[in-house]
Amino acid sequence: MPRNNARRPERMITQNRWLRGSGIHNFSIPALAGKLPDGRKYVTCPAAGVCARACNARTGTYRFPQVLAKHERNLARILDDLDQWAADMLAELHTPKFDGAALRVHDAGDYFSDAYLLAWIAIARATPKTLIYSYTKEVSRFERLAVPRAPENFRWVYSFGGREDHLIDLSRHRAADVFPSEEAIAAAGWHSNAATDLDAVLGPSPVGMTQNNIPHLQKRIGERTFREWQASKPRGRRALNRGPRDTRPPKLGPP
Repeated sequence: MPRNNARRPERMITQNRWLRGSGIHNFSIPALAGKLPDGRKYVTCPAAGVCARACNARTGTYRFPQVLAKHERNLARILDDLDQWAADMLAELHTPKFDGAALRVHDAGDYFSDAYLLAWIAIARATPKTLIYSYTKEVSRFERLAVPRAPENFRWVYSFGGREDHLIDLSRHRAADVFPSEEAIAAAGWHSNAATDLDAVLGPSPVGMTQNNIPHLQKRIGERTFREWQASKPRGRRALNRGPRDTRPPKLGPP
């Protein structure tokens, strides 16, 4: 049932403390998998691999009740009415502060269905003055849907550590990996994004970033990169919820 539009919807775009310093805005849904308050189960990272075992978005502030609740409300709006969610997102983006600004989609979560990815592509096309970018492990989905359709202001980087790592080709794809240190990034001949997260999509590739300073996750990862860690695992894919099969973009009207 469509939501009552008489009330102004909750804002979905925020700025977390890691991105605020670079003036980057962000939109998040819950990481990996869980259950909404109404009992619906969800999987937001269908292509997750070893990254799921060292995901910073499943610890710390992301697990604070008020933060997780907001991310789950964002997801519920997408699942309940994709068209209305897209219209609400456009209404937020069609304000002067987003002209020339950057929006990172998913500092938690990923593009869990065809329809959802197509919705973001349509939103980017309707907001050409805003750079919309993401890290993603949904390689095959992006190659099939984003490569032939995405406008110039919709950018992405394939991040290692997922079940589709074998589809990433460093000779033609923009790619990112997690390293134990800045020294390890330099030694590998990769390019650090330490100066600004935007280097992931605007700077030279491939891109390296350091492990988050979370001791128990650092211990789990060790001195390997996510690419090396994933390569040590048997190739395969669990039967995860891949989301709706509907590939139609949402109907985007004026904000």
